[in-house]
Amino acid sequence: MVILLGSSSQNKPLPLVPIRDGVVFPHTETVLTFGRSKSVSAMDAAFSQDRLIVFALQKNTRANDPKTEEINSKGTLCQIERMIRDEAGNNVNALVKGLARVEIEQFESDQPYFLVKIKEINEIKDESDEVIALSKHITQLFRTAANLGKQIDFLTFMNIVAGLLPGELADQVASTLDVKPEQKQELLEITNIKERLLKVNELLTHEVRVLELEKKISSKTQERFDKSMREAMLRERMKAIEKELGEGDENKEIKELRDNLKKLGMPKDIEEKIDKEIKRLEQMSAYNPEASYLRTYLDWILALPWNVKSPNNVDINDAEKTLNKDHYGLEKIKDRILEYLAVLKLHQQREHEEEQNASGDKQNGEAAKTENIVRPNQEGKQKMATILCFVGPPGVGKTSIGKSIAKALGRKFVKMSLGGIRDEAEIRGHRRTYVGALPGRIIQGIRQAGTKNPVFMLDEIDKVGTDFRGDPSSALLEALDPEQNYAFSDHYLEVPFDLSSVMFITTCNVLDTIPPALRDRLEIIHFPGYTQEEKFHIAGGYLWKKQKDAHGLDNNELTVTNNGIREIINRYTREAGVRNLERELAAICRKVAKNIARGKKRKVKITPRNLHKYLGPRKFSETLAEKKDEVGMSTGLAWTEAGGDVLFIEVALMPGKGSLLLTGQLGEVMQESCKAAVSYVRSHYKLFKLPEKFYQKIDIHVHVPEGAVPKDGPSAGVAIATALVSALTKNPTKRDVGMTGEITLRGRVLEIGGVKEKVIAAHRAGLKTVILPKENEKDLEDIPKNIRKSIKFVFASQVEEVLKNALKNPIDKK
Repeated sequence: MVILLGSSSQNKPLPLVPIRDGVVFPHTETVLTFGRSKSVSAMDAAFSQDRLIVFALQKNTRANDPKTEEINSKGTLCQIERMIRDEAGNNVNALVKGLARVEIEQFESDQPYFLVKIKEINEIKDESDEVIALSKHITQLFRTAANLGKQIDFLTFMNIVAGLLPGELADQVASTLDVKPEQKQELLEITNIKERLLKVNELLTHEVRVLELEKKISSKTQERFDKSMREAMLRERMKAIEKELGEGDENKEIKELRDNLKKLGMPKDIEEKIDKEIKRLEQMSAYNPEASYLRTYLDWILALPWNVKSPNNVDINDAEKTLNKDHYGLEKIKDRILEYLAVLKLHQQREHEEEQNASGDKQNGEAAKTENIVRPNQEGKQKMATILCFVGPPGVGKTSIGKSIAKALGRKFVKMSLGGIRDEAEIRGHRRTYVGALPGRIIQGIRQAGTKNPVFMLDEIDKVGTDFRGDPSSALLEALDPEQNYAFSDHYLEVPFDLSSVMFITTCNVLDTIPPALRDRLEIIHFPGYTQEEKFHIAGGYLWKKQKDAHGLDNNELTVTNNGIREIINRYTREAGVRNLERELAAICRKVAKNIARGKKRKVKITPRNLHKYLGPRKFSETLAEKKDEVGMSTGLAWTEAGGDVLFIEVALMPGKGSLLLTGQLGEVMQESCKAAVSYVRSHYKLFKLPEKFYQKIDIHVHVPEGAVPKDGPSAGVAIATALVSALTKNPTKRDVGMTGEITLRGRVLEIGGVKEKVIAAHRAGLKTVILPKENEKDLEDIPKNIRKSIKFVFASQVEEVLKNALKNPIDKK
C-alpha cells in the first residue's frame, strides 16, 4: 500500500470530524458542510497545517456532541481541497478528497476538537477474471440506473463509465448509492475488493429494480392522464361535429333519459320535477361528484312502473280452483279471500265504466270535468282497499296462500320480511344527501315487480322492532292506510308514488306486539293449526309429491302407505303446522336417494314397520296424556305461537308454615292465577272438608314441567285449582280429562281464547274429555266435526262443575 504520510509523521495525531449521516469513501470527492463548533475548529486546524483530516460516521445520528465511544472506529483519511466560510462565519463548506481507509487507534484529545492517532487499513486486492467481469457488470448496471433517472453528478458518471480499477470503482459507485448510512459504513469496512464489489452489485441491483417500478408506475399514470385528456378532446370534437350537422347539443344519455320520461306517463307535476333534475344533470360537468348521485336517482325514478299494471283477471271460479289446488282445508279463509276478490272485481268494473265515461267527456272537449270524474274514482279505490292480516302459528300456509292469491289474480308476487327491522329508513328510504342512499324496501319491491299493482306480502309484521333509528311500524301506517297510500312519500324519491293499486297482505304469529294504530288498519284472518286428518291429506296430496320431485324420485322407486303417513304424523311430529312433517318426508327421500346413488336401486315402500330404519326411534308416544290417574296433577290446555299444547300442572304438599312456591318459569299473570286458586280453596275449606287452618302447617309447591319454557296467561286457572284440590283431598284426577279457563276468587270460570287450537292439541294428545268455560260453547262451530265427535265437551261456569268432571271421586257436599 502507498504510504500517504512520511515515516516521521505517520503517528502524528490528526483532527477528526464525526459525520452524522454519511460516509466519505476513498477515491471520491465530495462537498461537506460543517456547523458544529468542534467540527469547524477541526477543519480550521487541518487546513492551516497539512490539510489532512479524518472523517468517521457517528453511531447515534441525533447526538450533537458525540462521545468517543459513539464514533465508529473505522473511517476515511481525507485531504481538504478547498474551504469556504459563509458570510456569518458560523458554517464551513469544504471540498474534500478521500485518500484511504483508516482505523482509529487512540483518541489523544477531545477539546477543542478530536485528535486521533490512526493506522492505514490495507486492502486485499483481487485481479481475477471474476472481478473484472463483476466490474463490467456494475458499470453496465450504473448506466442502466442513470437511464432510469438516477440523480448522478456528471463528472462522477463520466469517471465511472470511463473505466476504473476495481477498488476505485467499488468506492465511486458506493458513494452514489441511495442506502442508509449504516449500509455505507458496512461497505467502507469491507477490505476485500471482491466482496466489496459483490455487495455493491447487490445494492445497485435493488436500486435499479426500484427505479424500474417507479418508471412503470409513472408511465401508467401518464397513460391514464393522456387517455382521459384524449377522451375529453374527442368528446368536445364530437359535440362540435354534431352541432355543425344540426343534431343539437343534447348528448345521448340526456336524450335517452328524456325519452324514457315521456314514455312513463307519470303525473304532470312529477314529470316537470324530474325534467328539471335532468336539466340540472345536463349542465353538470362529467367530473362533478354529484353527477353520479343524480344519475343514480334518475335511474331509480325512471325504472319505477308509474303506469304499468298487470291485467286484473279476476275470475272467482278460477281463483277458487287455484286456492283449492294449492291448499287443503282452510275453508273459512278461502271464503274470505274469495269475498275480497269478488269486491275487487266489482270495483274494477266500476272503474272501467268511469274511465270510458271520462274518455267520452274528453272527446267532447270537457277536459275540466274529466279531472272531477277521476278523483272520485280514486277515492272509491281508497275506501274499498282492505289490508288482510294472516295470523297463525308457523307452517300453516300463510305465505303460500299469498302466492296462490297472486297466481289466481295473474299478478306479480313480492315478499318483504319485516322480522328484525329497526330502522325507519328500511321502509321510507334514506335522504338523497346521504352517501349510498337507496329507496325503502317497499319501493324496491315495486321496482322488482315491474308493475304498480302486485300482491305485496309483508311477512312477520309482529316482529318489527323500535330503537333510536325510528319506528318502522309507524312508517308502515302511511303505506297500509287506504286514505294515504295513493300518495306514498319515500324519502329518497322525494315525489309521491301511488300504492293504492297494490294488494298488501301481512302475516304474523301473534297480534299482541302489533301497535294498535297499525292493527286498526288490518283485517284479521286467523289461521288455526291443522288437525291430524288435515295433515294426512296435506302430506299425501301435496308434500309427498313435492319432496319426491325435489329429490329426483318417482313412484317406481319410492312409495308410502297411508298408515305410514299417519305414523309419521302421530309419532314423529307434534306441531300446529306441517313444516316438521315436510322435513321428515324429506329425510326419507334423502336416504332412499343415497341408496339409489350407491347402485342399490330397488323399489322402497314406506310402512309403519320399516319407518324406524329411515327416521330413527319414535320421537313422541302415542298420547301425551298421563298413563294413570295421579293425585295432585291435572292436565291443562295452553295456546302458544306454534299452536295449541298440553300443559301439566303438578302440586306437592310439604310440612311448613303456609308458604306458596311457584316454579316452571311462570309469568306474572299465571302466578296470580296460582294465588287466586289457593285463595279459592282456603275460602271453601268446608266444601272440601279441610281443617280451618290447614294451610298453616303446610307449604304448597306448584310446578309446571318443561321449566326452561316461559309460560304465562290466566287460562290455566281451573287446572291449577283442580290439581290443588286433588293434592289436598288425596283425590286423583282423571288422566284423560283436559281443561282450560280462568277462575275468580268466588269460583267462577271465565271465557278464554284459542279454543280451536287447544281442542286440537287435546285431540292430538289423546284426551277424551275437555272442560271449557260455559261462555266458550259458541266456539265449537270452528272445531272440525271429526274432533267434535271423538271428544266429550263439558261446559262449566263454576269450579265445582270442573271438579265434578275432573276428579276421580265426586266431592261429597254433606
